[in-house]
Amino acid sequence: MNAIQEGLLRASDERAATTNSGYPVLLVLVAIIAAEAWTVWQLAEGFKHWTMIVSMIFWPLAFVFVAVGFYMLQPNQAAVITLFGTYKGTDRTDGLRWVWPWLGKHKVSVRANNFISDKIKVNDSRGNPIEMAAQIVWRVVDTAQAVFDVDDYKEFVRVQVEVAIRTVASRHPYDDFDNDDITLRGHLEEVGVELLKEVRERLKVAGITVDECGFTHLAYAQEIASAMLRRQQAQAVVAARQTLVEGAVGMVEQALADLSKRDVVELDDERRAAMVSNLMVVLCGERDTQPVVNAGSLY
Repeated sequence: MNAIQEGLLRASDERAATTNSGYPVLLVLVAIIAAEAWTVWQLAEGFKHWTMIVSMIFWPLAFVFVAVGFYMLQPNQAAVITLFGTYKGTDRTDGLRWVWPWLGKHKVSVRANNFISDKIKVNDSRGNPIEMAAQIVWRVVDTAQAVFDVDDYKEFVRVQVEVAIRTVASRHPYDDFDNDDITLRGHLEEVGVELLKEVRERLKVAGITVDECGFTHLAYAQEIASAMLRRQQAQAVVAARQTLVEGAVGMVEQALADLSKRDVVELDDERRAAMVSNLMVVLCGERDTQPVVNAGSLY
């Protein structure tokens, strides 16, 4: 992409080629076959004029000349036409087609293609090794760029998808419980959109667009998987505890406020502290609480 912007690579541009329907030319080919058969019949009958000898040489050459120009295109298939290496246009009309024999024909599929990358080891924004794989649906939209601007556009797709995965992975952490930042595991849809834009930008130079993109594999690398799993579980427990404590504090605060507002009971600081302690134990404890009968008093 930078090479095109800096003028180091001349970008090609698809245009329509001048070609012909192959069906009228097919009639010409049939006529040539008939003429050759008539010539052979005349020679067999003993008519050995010099024109018959010339016809025996001319009609086979004419047959080869016409037959070489035929080619067939299926729906969503194109043919890049060249003349001694010079691009002359692209034919996207399906059916039986014909061009002059000295023109080259290179067929290119413009159908949707599905590509699933291999699992590759990359580093997230925190340097943790992770394994990722992606699936994309791509198709050729500019046949001239696909044929002339890259050496092998299918291999180009494979390499650029891998580079895009590494680029996107390096921007985000695999997981994060402390902040609300975008993570690879927790925001697959957002990261998938980011990967789609990255791949589209990289494949634009080859005349290829991407219709769909998503991750097929995302996990920590094997050498740190067990350690990161324990860390992930610990972070999840801490985050859950923090949420639980925040909720318990709010509930205790609301309970004390309601008791004071309704004059249900008058609590001094010591009783208030004891009540707060008991409520926090009940609300934050992992096990069910056991009722205890207090026969005495706090004093």
